[in-house]
Amino acid sequence: MQQPSTTQLNKETQDCVEACMACHSACEETMSSCMQMGGQAQMQIMRALIDCSETTRMCSDMMMRRSPMAADMCALCATACDLCAEACMSMPDDPEMMRCAEACRRCAQTCRAMAGATM
Repeated sequence: MQQPSTTQLNKETQDCVEACMACHSACEETMSSCMQMGGQAQMQIMRALIDCSETTRMCSDMMMRRSPMAADMCALCATACDLCAEACMSMPDDPEMMRCAEACRRCAQTCRAMAGATM
């Protein structure tokens, strides 16, 4: 298999960093919305949002500094994003949850691609 060029890898990394940052923001905003709901917000959803928010932030930081552990972090981040998207989908009538789930899915997809790339 041919290795991607440095330019292509940089673009893929940048796309993944941007997806992580967008997902982090979506999770933070959704957490705020959940807190305002009070008793309606389930703890399982809040845990998933917190895990995903923290993981995406750390993952983007590691990619930006070209950490040798970034690929492993991307794999973990994809898992956290998948779990968060699933948790958000448990409230399909809430547009904020659906927006967050979509950001999580996009981030999971880009992180899975980066987990297989050489950083």
